[in-house]
Amino acid sequence: MFSGIVAACGRIERIEALQDGVRLTVDADGLDLADVQIGDSIANSGVCLTVVALDGSRVQFDVSRETLNCTTGLDTVGNEVNLEKALCLADRLGGHLVTGHVDGVGEVVSFTPVGESHDLVIRAPAALAGYIAKKGSITVNGVSLTVNRVEAREFSINLIPHTVAVTNLKQLAAGSRVNLEIDLIARYVERMLAWREESAQ
Repeated sequence: MFSGIVAACGRIERIEALQDGVRLTVDADGLDLADVQIGDSIANSGVCLTVVALDGSRVQFDVSRETLNCTTGLDTVGNEVNLEKALCLADRLGGHLVTGHVDGVGEVVSFTPVGESHDLVIRAPAALAGYIAKKGSITVNGVSLTVNRVEAREFSINLIPHTVAVTNLKQLAAGSRVNLEIDLIARYVERMLAWREESAQ
């Protein structure tokens, strides 16, 4: 589990082909790796990946073909990734509970400066649109954010300067693809309602 509070940005240095996926080498300089061990989980732009090797500031992860097919940003050398280590039970929950399991890929409609902040508008896949609510939580590239407005499949978020400065969201532009994870609460509400209908039949 994660909180959606990005601790550092890393950069993909190398991608090696595996039989069914790839091995990523990420330069995680800036992320405190003192307590990280092989087998630990680190979110890379919202994707929960398992550490398979450590060498100084470089961390390696194996990524399955299935994960590559349903996410974005993990397939290109030089890409910047948002990094967050898995939560400890005693950690502060500054964002919201995030699983690191991406639900779908959204498309940036616009990324516009508004005063000191930025207005980010994203078009969600049709299958996810119903889970996104005004003032609800959404994870974009691993960043916990609050939805300001929802209209059909599009939703908008206000990004404060700090968030833009310390994450890879600063690189967004119209047409960019982003990893989306919906709020856990929405999943359970849907399941409970569906079960009530099923059990009533």
